[in-house]
Amino acid sequence: MKEKGRILIVDDDNYVMLSIRIMLEQHYEDVRGINNPLQIESALSENHYDVIILDMNFQAGETSGSDGLKYLKLIKEISPTTSVVFITAYGEINLAVEAIKEGAFDFIVKPWQNEKLLTTVSAAFQLNRSAKKIQSLTSKQTVLKSMLDAPFSDIIGESDAIKRVFDQIEKVAVTDANVLITGENGTGKELVARAIHRASNRSDEVFVSVDMGAITETLFESELFGHKKGAFTDAKTDRIGKFEAANGGTIFLDEIGNLIPPLQAKLLRVIQDQRVTPVGSNELREIDARLICATNANLPQMVKNDAFRQDLLFRINTIEIHLPPLREREDDLILLAEHFLNVYKVKYGKKGLFVPDYVLKKLKKYDWPGNIRELQHSIERAVIMSDGKQLHVGDFSLLDTNTTSDSNFESLNLEDLEKWAIQTAIKKHQGNVSNAASELGLSRGAMYRRMEKYEL
Repeated sequence: MKEKGRILIVDDDNYVMLSIRIMLEQHYEDVRGINNPLQIESALSENHYDVIILDMNFQAGETSGSDGLKYLKLIKEISPTTSVVFITAYGEINLAVEAIKEGAFDFIVKPWQNEKLLTTVSAAFQLNRSAKKIQSLTSKQTVLKSMLDAPFSDIIGESDAIKRVFDQIEKVAVTDANVLITGENGTGKELVARAIHRASNRSDEVFVSVDMGAITETLFESELFGHKKGAFTDAKTDRIGKFEAANGGTIFLDEIGNLIPPLQAKLLRVIQDQRVTPVGSNELREIDARLICATNANLPQMVKNDAFRQDLLFRINTIEIHLPPLREREDDLILLAEHFLNVYKVKYGKKGLFVPDYVLKKLKKYDWPGNIRELQHSIERAVIMSDGKQLHVGDFSLLDTNTTSDSNFESLNLEDLEKWAIQTAIKKHQGNVSNAASELGLSRGAMYRRMEKYEL
């Protein structure tokens, strides 16, 4: 099988150029040749070459190699990752060595051995592929870093409520103070924790996230503090805990309100001492991890009820950041809805999809008890279930569309009856507009017009 590579041969001896080309065409998909080095620049402007095989001299009687070095410099300026292999006479080997110092990959001596030529070109080709991968990864890292370094890049919002959160993140991030993030489920507490980490002096170190609600009592110490081989039945090797893994960086303890008091005491000791002892060991290991915790519970009330240790609360909330629920961020709801719509219409191949204004108004009236997470899931479901180019209120099954029951009719108003019939059909068919329209004896277009009329 041929390599998907592009090779260029530059030699004013047509016989040499043709011989090399015929041989390489058996191994590479695209092999080209030019006999005039002045064509190099235009050739590189049209295509990227993985390897260029370049003659050292192009003028009759010329043996200085200056031509080859000049064109090597040109190639490297235009295409730094291209591997250049010189082809030279035996007496010009010293020049070829000088060319390698200037950036050439290797050289081939005339008359060449076919096996040696193929091996050299193959090595040059692989080097080029590696260089391009490194260049691509570096470029991606630069782009990703610039995205991550953008202030609060993952947190979408322009409301006064979220701006206050941004201000708190900015102030607390540059310190090593312990932070407690509070707020209802789905408000984005982990996003805030990550934003604090990225804006801190520990941003180049690891961020370790731990869901405290998912760790059983029996595995708590092993998960957080580590264990030695043989400490318990399944401890087949030594293992460091989450605190030690976060050493130098940030550890995020989510849903800390779920910890039972005995485990709270063990956590408090580690936070106070800044040392852990792996299960099955007497060794104390120093740790240096910034602590960020989060909860949707009312910890002060839990302290009053003896469900949470007051001394632990004092330790974890040097600074408290409260995340407002989505219902208090009405100005951000449209931004968030549009963001999720853009994500899912691309994911599900519905690029022309949009949300009309009357639907956005309905979204703003809803309380969103599940907050941003509920909005995200609702948008995804609506995109999946949509039939046309726009989303309708009926596509959002979780919304309270104030469906009117027949017992609420104070008078037999035709429009009220029509609205009720449409709402009922949409609900019955779980948001499938086509099926609802079919049951009512309407075309899909007529159904959409009525839905828009009644803001459904």
